[in-house]
Amino acid sequence: MDKRKKTLLLTSWISVIGNAILSVSKIFVGIISGSMAVLSDGIDSASDVVTSLVMLYTSRIISRPPNLKYAYGYEKADSVATKVLSLVIFFAGIEMFFSTAKGLIFSEERELPSYMAIYVTVFSIVGKLALAAYQFRQGKKTGSSMLIANAKNMRNDIYISCSVLVGLMFTFLLDTPILDSITGLLISIYIIKVSIEIFLESNVELMDGIKDISIYSQIIDAVEQVPGASNPHRIRSRQLGNLYMISLDIEADADIKLKEAHEIAHAVEDSIRKNIENIYDIVVHIEPTGMEPHKEKYGICKTDITVTEK
Repeated sequence: MDKRKKTLLLTSWISVIGNAILSVSKIFVGIISGSMAVLSDGIDSASDVVTSLVMLYTSRIISRPPNLKYAYGYEKADSVATKVLSLVIFFAGIEMFFSTAKGLIFSEERELPSYMAIYVTVFSIVGKLALAAYQFRQGKKTGSSMLIANAKNMRNDIYISCSVLVGLMFTFLLDTPILDSITGLLISIYIIKVSIEIFLESNVELMDGIKDISIYSQIIDAVEQVPGASNPHRIRSRQLGNLYMISLDIEADADIKLKEAHEIAHAVEDSIRKNIENIYDIVVHIEPTGMEPHKEKYGICKTDITVTEK
């Protein structure tokens, strides 16, 4: 846990510094070269600095220990930040869409920028590639939806910079700057699509769902490996960041002693932890074998999984 939080903080700082360098470079060169495309790209990178600061603040929140108000800790701050990032990406895409559409509709004329605009754009693409790859790798390593969302945002920035580069090339070589606007319009639509996908994906965790439903089959298999434990049912699983919270009911012989039932419950926990990674907590409730089942409307049993597979 401590290692994960340190990784989140380090990755967030690298994102802040990297994006700040790229943003300042593009804004400065955009102004002196006369390239509005590069200047706009620099302003977009400035929004990434804000996004990275949100990540940094969130990483510090996640590192707080559980307390009376938040007994499960602050891991879900990761999902809340992911939601914020999706909205930032969405509005950046909307802004880019309307600005490029305006240029196409009103046929705005552009002055020919200097070649310095091309150099800084290539520098931006290389820098963003490195940052996006690093963020995505660290996001997968720590299971952080926030880092993965930001990596996707940086990937979008690469596409933006590539469209700027293509537009500049057409401007210099073919004298057809309108293609720059068309490319920018298509990329803005793609960015909006990605932001919506990130927004919907973050809903799963915030609504106490899980992204990989095969975990229920793994839980049932783990229980069936424990002697004395049977009929796992009313299984619930939800995520706290990259960690799983699992609750379930099992059945055991009604005539065994309390100590034996306690040992079976512990064996079930150990078996689940052995078969499933990233467990935060497990709650096992034991019922006498053959007892009339509860009528709760929630929870998964083996029959539900069989029906789903069919």
